[in-house]
Amino acid sequence: MKNIKKKPIYWYLMALTIASAGGLQGWRTLFNNFAVDVVGLTGYHVGVIQSVREVPGFLALCAIFALMLIREHHLSAISVALMGVGISVTGFFPSYPGLIVTTLIMSFGFHYYETTNQSLVLQNFDQSESPLVLGKQRSIMSLVCIIMGIGVFALSYRLSYKAMFLLIGSLVAAVGVWGLFFNHAEDMHVQHKKMILRKKYSLFYILTFLSGARRQIFMVFSVFLLVKRLGFTVQAITMLFVVNNLVNYFVTPLIAKAIKRYGERLILTMEYASLIIIFISYAYCGNKWIIMMLYILDHVSFNGAMAIRTYFHKIADPKDISASTAVSFTINHIAAVVLPVAGGYLWMVDYKIPFIVGAGLGFLSLIASQFVRVKKA
Repeated sequence: MKNIKKKPIYWYLMALTIASAGGLQGWRTLFNNFAVDVVGLTGYHVGVIQSVREVPGFLALCAIFALMLIREHHLSAISVALMGVGISVTGFFPSYPGLIVTTLIMSFGFHYYETTNQSLVLQNFDQSESPLVLGKQRSIMSLVCIIMGIGVFALSYRLSYKAMFLLIGSLVAAVGVWGLFFNHAEDMHVQHKKMILRKKYSLFYILTFLSGARRQIFMVFSVFLLVKRLGFTVQAITMLFVVNNLVNYFVTPLIAKAIKRYGERLILTMEYASLIIIFISYAYCGNKWIIMMLYILDHVSFNGAMAIRTYFHKIADPKDISASTAVSFTINHIAAVVLPVAGGYLWMVDYKIPFIVGAGLGFLSLIASQFVRVKKA
């Protein structure tokens, strides 16, 4: 990691990642309770909003065209600033339409940063370094989320939802504005400025699609399960997030090292096998302590998704990385745009159904992962 940390782009991306992670964690910590306690939304409404949240991810391929006008690292900074604006104004629009609009603004910033961040990591670090950088980013994200969780927990007794959204969003936007003054002078492969779809990346596309579909079920309905059915308060949700991120802070670097040592196929196999068990348990276990443990285990296993990116890094033409990363985000969000709404309907029939679907997607991912074939970096 010593040589990695000598690169200015490492610290630049780390600063933006901290802002993005902190902003998303603050928004997620407050959102479900704000939606239920202040706006009075149902599971269907939350499903629709979460589908809207994924529309910018579906449109991530538009980043390819934005890169014709602006350098990729500056697009990262603009995205973080936009995310901060969306979070800042959330509390000023406590209605169903208001949450749709502010969520959309926040999400454009978040997804475009995620797209450019992954692309810049794969372009600036070699195959042996990229899993370590991705792992370090995820680890730091967990630490930031802990700090954000503690902050929200303390502030929730003194500040309104509006004030907390405004404070968090303003801090995120400020980091994005700072990023606009950074100049990245390192040489990289000239990237294609067009949509890239290649047959040799087919397995990468399949794994990415299934990962996005499965992840959305967890993101939308796991916390909603805790709030709506088990009666968790914003303070309880916050403490769960803190414990979860504390665990992931220590575990994520170990998973990154395991990817480098044992290869992508084994790590993905372990992730998907565990997720099948976790989703089935979500559906049929009503004990809040077990559900909390499942939530943490779900986050730990999902760190294995780094292996999808490092797998792509090993099979990709260097010039395809930027465009292919944007396209992969769109593929990742095809199902994500539809599933939350469909899941909201299914939740109204029986809350178990979305989690059973998640287990099925995990099984398909397990099968697909067996076709991963790459040499260790």
